[in-house]
Amino acid sequence: MDLLRHLRLFVTVADELHFSRAAERLGMAQPPLSQAIRRLEKDLGAELFDRSQRGVRLSVAGAALLEEAHELLAREKRLRELARRAAAGDTGTLRVGVPPDITAAVLSALLAACADHAPGLSVDLREVTTEEQVRLLSSGGLDVGLVHHPVDATGLRLGPETSLDLGVVLPRPSPLARSPEVTLGELSGHDLVLFPRAHAPGWYDRILDVCRAEGFVPGRLRHASHPEFLLAMVAAGHAVAFDQGPMARKEPRVAWRPLAGRPLASRIGGAWPIGRGAHPAARRFAELAADVLARDHTATTRHGSTSPSPDDAPRPWSVVYG
Repeated sequence: MDLLRHLRLFVTVADELHFSRAAERLGMAQPPLSQAIRRLEKDLGAELFDRSQRGVRLSVAGAALLEEAHELLAREKRLRELARRAAAGDTGTLRVGVPPDITAAVLSALLAACADHAPGLSVDLREVTTEEQVRLLSSGGLDVGLVHHPVDATGLRLGPETSLDLGVVLPRPSPLARSPEVTLGELSGHDLVLFPRAHAPGWYDRILDVCRAEGFVPGRLRHASHPEFLLAMVAAGHAVAFDQGPMARKEPRVAWRPLAGRPLASRIGGAWPIGRGAHPAARRFAELAADVLARDHTATTRHGSTSPSPDDAPRPWSVVYG
């Protein structure tokens, strides 16, 4: 016997205290309803209604059962809603990888967006390089990540990418810092500070390929894992680096200038495993991340446009699907 179904029929009859009206409310004929209540009574071993020519009343057993039935049916409804929310990715924990160069402002905005869209979802953020994210996504250690492109996407789905043009970070005393924009060829002979190749091999190689094609052969390659260390190395001497702008503008010992022709663009987007085991919230997180990154860049551009300084030159963004 379907106990929950029979309890719903019982509660309706108890509310109406009239089998005909209860049957009409339930959209069924009265005889099957009466039979279902009899079957429930037989299964429970107690009569739930006192039936007489004067009408129908709850028996002592029926009155005792009614409150419990209401609670049980309400609990069933909550369980169904919980299962629906879990299947939609609105609850549980989402394990997210983010690269070390993501700013605090972006992370804060991203967490706020997730809280608005899925208040019951807990987001577990982990600072992980692109290469390590790919490994963890494949092994089940992460549900979704924000990765730098190009990336080996074997076994992964890719969400929308956000593309941000990079400029060059120069020591403040450099003569190039007085130019409104700088060509890559003008940087030839300077040391170049990059993130370690192991963090994002595809993006690392792409940067060097573009530099060579544009006439910039670094005197020496230096490596920095975190933006603060990168800026310190540039400020300390002859090295240059590539950056989107906001971090560099906070360091008075360096200058940020746009690259002529915009030859370098950082592309970042969500990635998650292919297959039924994928977290139901992964795709939505990737879409939220693309929106947050785009809005953050728009806000930075608008802020920068209030000043005529080349440090604040606007840089366009675009969102595309991979």
